[in-house]
Amino acid sequence: MPSDQFYDDDTNDGRFGGLVAKESAGDNAAPLSISEISNLLKRTVEDRFGFVRLRGELSGVKRAASGHLYCALKDDKAVIDGVMWKGGAQRLAFRPEDGIEVIATGKLTTYPGRSKYQIVIESMEIAGEGALLALLEKLRLRLAAEGLFAPERKRALPFLPQVIGVVTSPTGAVIRDILHRLADRFPSRVLVWPVLVQGEGAAAQVANAVRGFSAIQPGGPVPRPDLVIVARGGGSIEDLWSFNEEIVVRAVAESTIPVISAVGHETDTTLCDHAADRRAPTPTAAAEMAVPVRAELQNQIDELALRKRRCALRPVTLGRERLEARVQRLPKPEAILAAKAQKLDELSDRLRRGLRDEAAKKREALHRVAGTLSLPLLRHRIQSSGERLVRVGLTPRLLERRWTLARDGLAPVARVLPQLDPRLPLQRGYALVKTAGGRALTSREAASQEAGLVIEFRDGELPVSVGESGAVPPPVAPVAAPARKPTRPAPIAPRQDDLFGS
Repeated sequence: MPSDQFYDDDTNDGRFGGLVAKESAGDNAAPLSISEISNLLKRTVEDRFGFVRLRGELSGVKRAASGHLYCALKDDKAVIDGVMWKGGAQRLAFRPEDGIEVIATGKLTTYPGRSKYQIVIESMEIAGEGALLALLEKLRLRLAAEGLFAPERKRALPFLPQVIGVVTSPTGAVIRDILHRLADRFPSRVLVWPVLVQGEGAAAQVANAVRGFSAIQPGGPVPRPDLVIVARGGGSIEDLWSFNEEIVVRAVAESTIPVISAVGHETDTTLCDHAADRRAPTPTAAAEMAVPVRAELQNQIDELALRKRRCALRPVTLGRERLEARVQRLPKPEAILAAKAQKLDELSDRLRRGLRDEAAKKREALHRVAGTLSLPLLRHRIQSSGERLVRVGLTPRLLERRWTLARDGLAPVARVLPQLDPRLPLQRGYALVKTAGGRALTSREAASQEAGLVIEFRDGELPVSVGESGAVPPPVAPVAAPARKPTRPAPIAPRQDDLFGS
């Protein structure tokens, strides 16, 4: 069948698609745009599921820069995306993390941009106490791995703090118990930083209070506390959850002031207790740890003062008795100084006389010398000295005579000096043995320790080697000279090539 007949618009009854879409008579199914069908689906889902509560495990938790929270809720068979806007995310009482089982309340809607449906979460709660404890244990292990609970980070509490900072609710019974206990034991100055201890925003207020006390500068208008107490009464795990928040734990661990944690009763334990320098079972016990009992300190001070007086008085009494006994045996001070005073008077009189006589002698000598220091006499002596200097003169004869005497004194030395030249014997057939560095050798043992030698003759130097074994061969005995007429024998020079066996 030809193609133009198969796609003939006149014969097409609507069962097959044509090349160009056309509306038929009585057709009420107008084509919808993608946006229109997406909006219809969005309204249908929101009307049908305008309020739902979903229980599932958080997965892929992510906070955007805008503050919105994106996550997914899943169970063992299905998963649904979720979004929580910035306002709701800021009101959460816990920090969402992957793996936490929660109950989310909100409404279902669609996201046309990806053709997906999701839940817009308005509120989120942890699904039961078991899930809450699991979240607490997970957070504890993570913070412990960072070293926030390490024992070596704990600091000793001050023995007697002058100012104590308390972070708690200003209207509860906790602050009254702490103030009453401090007044009974040791009245101290207390600074109260009022905070919420339960509910939304409590964790942030507690953390800001701890950091605020650490930020106070010494010597300012507000005194800096020596000790900080973080306190709250008892309650359930939900009531105490603010003190398990990471922001509170980090603030307590980073505090520059020692911290006592007194949250809940003795059986209650929070992460704030692990991060603090000392944990108190109750707020009253925290006050007892903070200060000692003033009456006990006063009694102890009185007892120590009494013992000190006794210890101080006993040696003083004994020393006074011994001193009095020794004073009675000492001679009188006047008797000791009498002879010295008399000798001092005598020496003082001699000194005055001696100074007077010596001054008289020097005065007479000065008068004698002063007569010879007249101006005409000095001028005459200068003129006479100048005339003698002119008469003497510097004649060449005097200089030649001194030069002749000096030359005659050096002549014997000049005659002896050539005889001391070490290379003069080389002209008579001797040789000088040296090391490669130029140091002269005078013994066979020193030559045997060198790898190479240099022999200097009259007309130059000759390098030689000692041998592979490093030892100098024994010297060759000199050959006896043949008999001659009885004349004066001449000395036999040693053979140069036999000196080291070469």
